[in-house]
Amino acid sequence: MNDKHWEYEPGTVEFFENRGIQAVRGKDGGYFVLKLKDFIFENGTIEFDVELAGTGFPGINFRMTEDLLEGENFYIRSFGPVSPLSRTTLQYASIIDSTTTWDLTDEYQAGAKITQEGWNHVKLVVHGKQMKVYVNDMDKPALHVPVLESKSDKGLVLLTGNVIYANFRIRPGAMEDLPAEPGYDPTTTDTRYIRNWMFSEPIDFEYGRDLVLQVPTMYDEIKKSDLPDDKTSWKPIKVEHRGLVNLSREYGLKREGGRRLVWLKTNISSDKQQIRNLKLGFNDEVWVFLNGKLLYMDKNYFGTPGQKYPKGRCSLENTSFDLPLAEGDNELLIGVGHFFYGWGIMARLDETNGLTLD
Repeated sequence: MNDKHWEYEPGTVEFFENRGIQAVRGKDGGYFVLKLKDFIFENGTIEFDVELAGTGFPGINFRMTEDLLEGENFYIRSFGPVSPLSRTTLQYASIIDSTTTWDLTDEYQAGAKITQEGWNHVKLVVHGKQMKVYVNDMDKPALHVPVLESKSDKGLVLLTGNVIYANFRIRPGAMEDLPAEPGYDPTTTDTRYIRNWMFSEPIDFEYGRDLVLQVPTMYDEIKKSDLPDDKTSWKPIKVEHRGLVNLSREYGLKREGGRRLVWLKTNISSDKQQIRNLKLGFNDEVWVFLNGKLLYMDKNYFGTPGQKYPKGRCSLENTSFDLPLAEGDNELLIGVGHFFYGWGIMARLDETNGLTLD
């Protein structure tokens, strides 16, 4: 761990001896980014030691593209002592269009025994689409990611945080017994997931604005609304791993900031009139219509009192409500608002007996 192997902003880091080992930290305890020089990582084992000297999200980015827009990110949530049972200590997220999709990856979290004073040893084993992460206990993986979700399969390596790093080592080609192909996804064989949707182009949707709906008034009916019409252009989209409709992959980051709105629609055909329950995960806002009628609307803003469990992340635990299906075709239409990190939904019915899904 010395300056000849790393690139960094001048004046942001210092290399020194910590606990008898050559190490690196941020200048005055500040946040820093180190990029490994002259190395492209594809598959193998990455190991390092980290002392959690500061709070935040220290970790490693790997397989990063040269423009740093795409790649993978593993990190430790470092905000003081944690129980090994705390599920949110270790986290993985893909980076899409320079944005981490942590709020779309609730499944990729785990607990670990973490030392607050002294070294924590981290080992990542990466092969193809899979990764296993070991923290302190090198016999049992603390986190297993069955599908790495970035589109980048090789690239740069970066260390980030306001912590102390040492003993960094990469062994290319050392994948142990980890397969390269995607791991098992239990949602794949679950027929209750709504998998096929049509989606619209995003429109700007200013902060504080609500949808204008075609609703009755005392005198007349509002003639214009924000709902799709016969001029709306539609494209097909299928769910990804975990049953996720990943709008971040389609539309990425809005460079100038701001809020956007996209419409998703699908058809549910029922052999009779019946009520089915829908579990819905979403980021960040939804307006749900069934056969043209507003059925449900809600917000999932991270860090606000109204954030959905778990902590504003997109999960089927966010919410559920009944769908009063008519006999025959039923159009399910969802407006999805976005302004914060990942963007998408996941939807699963309680059962599909007597139903045909697009």
